[in-house]
Amino acid sequence: MAEPHELRLEVGDRPINLIQVLKLANCAATGGEAKNLVAEGLVRVNGEPESRKRRQMARGDVVELDLEGAPRVVLD
Repeated sequence: MAEPHELRLEVGDRPINLIQVLKLANCAATGGEAKNLVAEGLVRVNGEPESRKRRQMARGDVVELDLEGAPRVVLD
């Protein structure tokens, strides 16, 4: 299996949650689709499975999806 490509997402100091990150990174087209990815257990944050849809994210967090071709999203 190929290594996922990395996508750096500029978030600055503004508050942002996991659903917003998935949408901004084009991992999900809609909030509903992003929520389904989380609910199905396909999302990991900093290497750990994440089930909280509204988890607050910060610079340095890494989001990975257990989907072929999905990028590894690093928050800057």
